[in-house]
Amino acid sequence: MDLKQVEYIIKIAEENNITHAAEKLFITQSALNQQLLKLEKELGTPLFHRSRTNWRLTAAGEVYVRNGKELMRIKKNTYNQIRDIAEAQKGTLAIGLTTGRGITMFGAVYPAFHQRYPNITVEPVEKRVRELQAMIADDQLDIAFLTLTIEDRTRDVYIPLLDEEILLAIPSGHPLSAHASPPGEPYATMDLTRLRYEPFVLMDKISTMRSLAARIFEECGFRPNILFETKNNHTITTMIRANICCSLIPAYYVKNDSEGITCFSLPSRPSWQVAASYKKDGYLSDAAKYFIELGRAYWNS
Repeated sequence: MDLKQVEYIIKIAEENNITHAAEKLFITQSALNQQLLKLEKELGTPLFHRSRTNWRLTAAGEVYVRNGKELMRIKKNTYNQIRDIAEAQKGTLAIGLTTGRGITMFGAVYPAFHQRYPNITVEPVEKRVRELQAMIADDQLDIAFLTLTIEDRTRDVYIPLLDEEILLAIPSGHPLSAHASPPGEPYATMDLTRLRYEPFVLMDKISTMRSLAARIFEECGFRPNILFETKNNHTITTMIRANICCSLIPAYYVKNDSEGITCFSLPSRPSWQVAASYKKDGYLSDAAKYFIELGRAYWNS
């Protein structure tokens, strides 16, 4: 199989459109169509159901793309292993990052990475956790840094970097703030049921933080009064500081700036992990390992 041809067919399948695929591949639509027709003639069967707006894989196309992706994975792993042996230190490293804190980590550790691997091009990708997991499974990322619980894991490999506590956060002007520990002391413990009639702002339903929050509320035996949902923890901390709501937030978001927010530990001490992930049976290059170690040092600093 011609791997360039394989790449072409996979791209058409991803875009569901030959015009868009040609644009992403930086070739003309005519040239891409000729490659497709040549391959279909060789195979003796069409690979796509064609329409003006949506190209769908035929049964034969699904087989071709599934095995084509495996070939591309083998090629990528082979090249990475040979580069490590040859110490060529060249190539591309696609890194998945969660929105918000992920890019902050990336900015902090990239200079050290670039100093050791100046000839490796890094491609940072910011997405939600579940989107990043899908990209790992589809060989679109070499590694990703994720925040999640054990229950949120897929079949891929996860390297724990940090266990992070989930805190109950309330406005500093709330009457229950009087029960907080003095600054510098460990967080006092607060039973979540004491806030059962308060408004909460939570992460939206497709976030890993929301699935963890749902389990916490279920264990406490009540459904929260949800004022609204958001995609960003920074929005939540802003609303708490504005004396609008309470919430459950990862400790990271008040670690260096807790002004206007009072935090408590919960009796069960819920937590999740910051973890690095890569595809099961995938090859972790020396460069990827080094980036993970930089991430570990950052999260534990």
